[in-house]
Amino acid sequence: MQRNTHKKDKLFLMLLDISDNLKQGGQYFLDFKIKEEKHLEEFQKKMKEYEHKGDVLVAEIIKDLNNTFITPIEREDALELAVHMDEILDGLEQCAAHFYIYNVYEIDHFMVEFSELVYKCIVEIHNAIDLLSQKKLTQIREHSIKIKEYEETCDILERVALKELFEKQNDIKRLIQYKEIYELLENTADECKRVSKVLETVVMKNA
Repeated sequence: MQRNTHKKDKLFLMLLDISDNLKQGGQYFLDFKIKEEKHLEEFQKKMKEYEHKGDVLVAEIIKDLNNTFITPIEREDALELAVHMDEILDGLEQCAAHFYIYNVYEIDHFMVEFSELVYKCIVEIHNAIDLLSQKKLTQIREHSIKIKEYEETCDILERVALKELFEKQNDIKRLIQYKEIYELLENTADECKRVSKVLETVVMKNA
């Protein structure tokens, strides 16, 4: 991704790299169409690659924070942003791993809706981090609000999905597996909300 790096602090550029990788991983997760059992291994391996890259980027930012005397935002806030963005990607990777482990390749509409909502959160996070890097703090709040709205929709979706699952699924093994996947996706949305809260803290401290 080409970006204007003029006057952007190194810390902001590192946060942008993390959000870029998160967005790419989220896009892949959303776009990959699992139709057959043979697709599961490819899907989980690629998501593991995004997750591993995210771990490397977080390790780099931690090292940089430990070696930098002056930072454009508080170290604790920068670290929280990095860690929670990484947790979102971890959640998606864990979900891909569960598809593979449980041999789930019949992706239902609830899983698709969860994926779409989480990706919408990720896009808002990416846009907010870009604004942060440009020090356009007052514009971040609108993205934070959207993240919370998408996360609240995920809360509602989880309840509807679980209710239908317990009403219609007679295979107890599949019921447990699908329940765990729904909860993983909703927990991933929760991590998106945590990012939005840190962003609001940064705005409050620095605007």
